[in-house]
Amino acid sequence: MNPFSDEYFMKQALVEARMAAGEREVPVGAVIVCGDRIIARAHNQTERLNDPTAHAEMLAITSATGAMGAKYLTDCRLYVTVEPCVMCAGAIGWAQLSAVIYGAPDEKRGFMKFAPEALHPKTEIRSGILEEACAAEIKEFFQKKR
Repeated sequence: MNPFSDEYFMKQALVEARMAAGEREVPVGAVIVCGDRIIARAHNQTERLNDPTAHAEMLAITSATGAMGAKYLTDCRLYVTVEPCVMCAGAIGWAQLSAVIYGAPDEKRGFMKFAPEALHPKTEIRSGILEEACAAEIKEFFQKKR
């Protein structure tokens, strides 16, 4: 496997999603890549931090801007296991990420349904990368909760 492929980076986001599940968080993971280097990793921490904004994407953006020393991430790509929500899409837009690559769609709360224009106009969107594996993490988590 090409070490710099979308699949490789999505597998890294899946590692984060599994960490979230292990912490009883909704299993969403994210990595931000600049060039071919991961500069930020995060997973949902809304329960741990008692903070509804502590989504994987939000935490990864905060970490990446710190690593880059800049508020814009124009040369960076976000890999996230599930389609971002509207809140995260707004933050992605403000950070001006060059691409958002997600695995599974979120039919109930995904930004594509409610705010497809929230991202920066130059942001590329790719979906369906390791979709089955990403969707399985979410399905398994919620089946165990029931």
